[in-house]
Amino acid sequence: MCGYEWGNGWHGGWGGGGIVMGVLMVLLVVAVIVAIIFAVRYLSGGGSSHHRGGPGPDGMRAEDRLADRFARGEIDEDEFRRRMTLLREHR
Repeated sequence: MCGYEWGNGWHGGWGGGGIVMGVLMVLLVVAVIVAIIFAVRYLSGGGSSHHRGGPGPDGMRAEDRLADRFARGEIDEDEFRRRMTLLREHR
């Protein structure tokens, strides 16, 4: 016979490649689930508010931090206006 009998298929139906394919299929399913979770979080706005101009880790917005540095004299007016313009452009 050719090895295609019932119950004796190619190495009992799995063979060496079947186990690898099974593991890869599980990894594919996990990757799809993770991708769906990230997509839902991204589309629902669940990302960091820091990138959207919201408060950073210390509770201050970037514009507030910049105004504070300007008020303390760490940066001059030209630097303040240039950076403020950049912040507003990249919202």
